[in-house]
Amino acid sequence: MPSPNEITCPQLARLTGLPDAPLIIDVRTDEDFAADPRLLPASIRRDFRTAASWAPDYAGKAVVVVCQRGQKLSQGSTAWLQHAGARAESLQGGFESWRDSSGLLVTTAALPPRDGQGRTLWVTRTRPKIDRIACPWLIRRFVDPGAVFLFVAASEVSAVADRFGATPFDIDGVFWSHRGEACSFDTMLEEFGLASPALARLATIVRAADTARLDLAPQAAGFLALSLGLSRMYRSDLEQLDAGMLLYDALYRWCRDASDETHDWPSGLRPE
Repeated sequence: MPSPNEITCPQLARLTGLPDAPLIIDVRTDEDFAADPRLLPASIRRDFRTAASWAPDYAGKAVVVVCQRGQKLSQGSTAWLQHAGARAESLQGGFESWRDSSGLLVTTAALPPRDGQGRTLWVTRTRPKIDRIACPWLIRRFVDPGAVFLFVAASEVSAVADRFGATPFDIDGVFWSHRGEACSFDTMLEEFGLASPALARLATIVRAADTARLDLAPQAAGFLALSLGLSRMYRSDLEQLDAGMLLYDALYRWCRDASDETHDWPSGLRPE
């Protein structure tokens, strides 16, 4: 049984990728991180030695702290966070327990550098439809919850990336883009090492809708219609992104928890 200040790996796994998931702070030592430089989904690295100074940044927020084995570093950092008013817990068994239970881990080798506020910065074309909503959703839910996305004219993406230090995605000739028959969402799943049945199911739907191969998934036509409808509802790309996040949250939950569920009119009842 976990202590009142702990959360188990299965409990945290059920929250991973959801909009109300707790913030995850990785306080492993530099040596432990260098030995396995992967991160739990949507986690950030902080130095346990300065916990007293950064803990107030998380006042009022739900936080899970991860160290190598769930012992002194996460316990102490959790205590500082609680002192500062955060709803903090440490991960029982730490990084090793999560890894050994086959929990999702983000590969950081290709992760873009973070800005002075600890955020990754991305840039793509205006008027997003599918891939340019799917990729930000994946990044914010599984890689960097504070990621910033810039939408600019297609002709200016490369120049903006260069001048503002942003990482371009979903345009021709860049790393984070289509590869063969795979779309940019597929590329991100591969490069970040995010492999799960739910994300694979979601990727098929996204690929089908984004590349006009609606036969790949029966949900693709409806998803395409919803995506195009959203693009007509919002003039602001950022407002459309916010609305699209909910669409992807719902589809991910269906992929993870409800793909086998059916629905029909209740037996014995007829509509009036």
